[in-house]
Amino acid sequence: MTTAVRVVAIADSDSYVKWGASLASQMPSGWDVSLVVVANPVLPSAEQLDAALRESTLGAPAVLDLAALAQWVRDIQPDVVLLSLRGPLIKVVVRAVLGAAIKRPVLISGLPGISIPATRRAVAHRAQVDLFVLHSKREVREFTALAAEMQVEHRFALATLPFMTASREDDAARANGDVIFAAQAKVPIEREERLALLDWLAEAARAFPHRRVVVKVRALPGEQQTHAEQYDFGTLMGEMDPPAPANMVVAGGSMGVHLSTAGALVTVSSTAAIEAVALGVPVLVLNDFGVSRQMINLVFEDSGLLGGSADLLAGRFKTPNAEWLDDNYFHDGSEDNWIAQAEELLAVRAAGDFPAKSLTQGLLGGVVRRAWDRKRALGHYDRSVSGRVALVAGTVPLYALRSTRKIRRQLGLGATKDLA
Repeated sequence: MTTAVRVVAIADSDSYVKWGASLASQMPSGWDVSLVVVANPVLPSAEQLDAALRESTLGAPAVLDLAALAQWVRDIQPDVVLLSLRGPLIKVVVRAVLGAAIKRPVLISGLPGISIPATRRAVAHRAQVDLFVLHSKREVREFTALAAEMQVEHRFALATLPFMTASREDDAARANGDVIFAAQAKVPIEREERLALLDWLAEAARAFPHRRVVVKVRALPGEQQTHAEQYDFGTLMGEMDPPAPANMVVAGGSMGVHLSTAGALVTVSSTAAIEAVALGVPVLVLNDFGVSRQMINLVFEDSGLLGGSADLLAGRFKTPNAEWLDDNYFHDGSEDNWIAQAEELLAVRAAGDFPAKSLTQGLLGGVVRRAWDRKRALGHYDRSVSGRVALVAGTVPLYALRSTRKIRRQLGLGATKDLA
């Protein structure tokens, strides 16, 4: 009788819980999958966890500190570990996993949404994983090229974006359905731009009083999220003059639930646009702030979904160009190869020699550097003396390094080697 493949999925923030749980739910039925959240500064609330787990088959996860997580791995001895974590935390958890495993597991990681353009940090943070999961042919192509340029050995795999499994209710009155605005923490970043967005949404709400305009946020007051948000839309709405109309509201919860009855979706660059397209919901990706790497919306070039605030106010929502779809998240599911690649790695592991991959960056400083990495990633959840000492010792050099990089960029001299 074949022993079931034991899988441990480890997550940290709301978006990574959602991605990790949804991806793990696509694993073969014979695999024994457990989900845990590592205690860290951006822990999701109970409400965020409920929303994140809505499209998965996994139950509510335990929240464990790093030491308890290591003991859990030691007890279970998993065959596969899915690292559904923000970049800086990955190498910290990998050290704990490798230290607790008698026979090292296959390490899988990835990114929880739109990952165009490919970034050097995403590649470097995941240098020790065996399989890097992406969600479009374009992502695999661009990350493969970037990893080769960086001389980082990576194995990339394709998986259908796991959030594209929600169903849509039969809604004959789609024209009167809610207009959902998918808010983001990072774009646009400036307060004035975010207020301008709210003004456009308020105008749209006044123009279509029979429809609700829902500002769908990732975190309500007091909740954490993957990316820090300096100017949250809920607070900014309270500052609007004139006030927002009654049919413009702020809401949290599951994006899948909102989209199930939505009439349209508006965003600057959210992965929710892909979820909406999958459900046949018209989309408008606002380009008033530009189409650029900084806006994280380059992927929507040639999609047919880009438009401006004038389109929003006129109710002109869009459907994607057919030729864009296959290369961008809507490939045929038969082309997914991440499970097959994971099984190949399990076979290599079973055959014997399966050494851990080495880090290529962030090695300077030895034990002190490792303590510093841990403290920065876990914050007050790392209670070690070594972490406190290392954080103080490392902060000044890090500030100096970042300042040097900024000056070099301004002078056109290129970036210094990334040691962070």
